Amino acid sequence: MVSQKRANRELKMPKVTDADRPFGMQLVARVLGMVMRLLFNVKLLKGKENVPTTGAYILAGNHVTYLDAIATAYVTFFKLKRGPHFLAKGPLFNVPLLGPMLRGVGQIPVYRNGRVNAEPMDAAKHFLEAGRVITIFPEGTLTRDPEGWPMKGRPGAVRLALETGTPVIPFGQWGTEAIMPTYEKKFLPQPWHACRFIIGKEVNLDNFRGRKLTNAELLEATDIVMQEILKLTAEVRGEAAPKQLYDPRAEGQTTTGNFKKGSKK
Repeated sequence: MVSQKRANRELKMPKVTDADRPFGMQLVARVLGMVMRLLFNVKLLKGKENVPTTGAYILAGNHVTYLDAIATAYVTFFKLKRGPHFLAKGPLFNVPLLGPMLRGVGQIPVYRNGRVNAEPMDAAKHFLEAGRVITIFPEGTLTRDPEGWPMKGRPGAVRLALETGTPVIPFGQWGTEAIMPTYEKKFLPQPWHACRFIIGKEVNLDNFRGRKLTNAELLEATDIVMQEILKLTAEVRGEAAPKQLYDPRAEGQTTTGNFKKGSKK
């Protein structure tokens, strides 16, 4: 009951700062960077030339483990030299010390349990309008694919991109699952192990821009983004990609929560 109340508590949104990488973010990034290097070795194999050095864009990638956000933040800050901003689970922002720190470095809390996320989306728009980088995992949760491949996405990232006229830059990543298995929270530190990233070219969404879209069209645009992410994930894994994106609903699975934990009961 307590956790439910915390999840539904009003969430304060972060403010956009004048600097892309303000001092507070730099301080947190340096500390977390040292911690990251004790866990694994983050490598951007290629694609740096595909992202602008200034201005807004949305980074959209596959979601395999709870470490993906911090690994992607590392790439954004240290490899791309930009300030990372994420849409993160709201309950994290209610944790003493952690919540204010996340908000202070420009991370955006989102509501869970079906609550409408109008305020978080407005906050994300403000960051994009200010020329910032927003990272979104369009799947909305960790993949349920048995082999860790990307699954069908949700339209939030595409809707945000189309409403703001922001480019979507896809990426594929692989390697965090060796340190923290999917849907688990135990650490298996391996400083020598590489978490690899490949960044692709901007996804062409011209056919969907400048007009009001139906839900079916938003899902179509989302599938285009996810297919690009799937190709990049296959490239970074060095394996052939599945013929189609994994669909949890078609497999009779829920689309939120830790389904593995539920299956163990």
